[in-house]
Amino acid sequence: MTYYQSKILKSADLASLRTQVEAGLKEVGFGVLTEIDIQATMKKKLDKDYPPFLILGACNPVFADKVLTAEPHVSTLLPCNVTIRSLGGEDYEVTIMDPAAAMSVVQNPAIESLAGEVRAKLMEMLESL
Repeated sequence: MTYYQSKILKSADLASLRTQVEAGLKEVGFGVLTEIDIQATMKKKLDKDYPPFLILGACNPVFADKVLTAEPHVSTLLPCNVTIRSLGGEDYEVTIMDPAAAMSVVQNPAIESLAGEVRAKLMEMLESL
């Protein structure tokens, strides 16, 4: 089982692709709770140059409530990460985590079912790009 799915896209810049990704997430009931700018962080902490690279922490409150109710410690596996990374030029890779793979360590059938539903929604967003 792979822990991610990805798609390579053409975009003029990271900002416009991010807008597209956020709109796609919104269409399937997700919002962005957190953002990590890998490029800026690695430059600041290690003085190392990275291409544009964002990690967006996406959350669907309805599903988050259900999994937290079933298993409060699952909070250590939240939110669902979606990354946008420059591959050079106009090529970008958008990657989603596979919640079913991440949540499989919990070994709770209720969580497994919900994680499958979340995976389907994230895949719907990815495929819509």
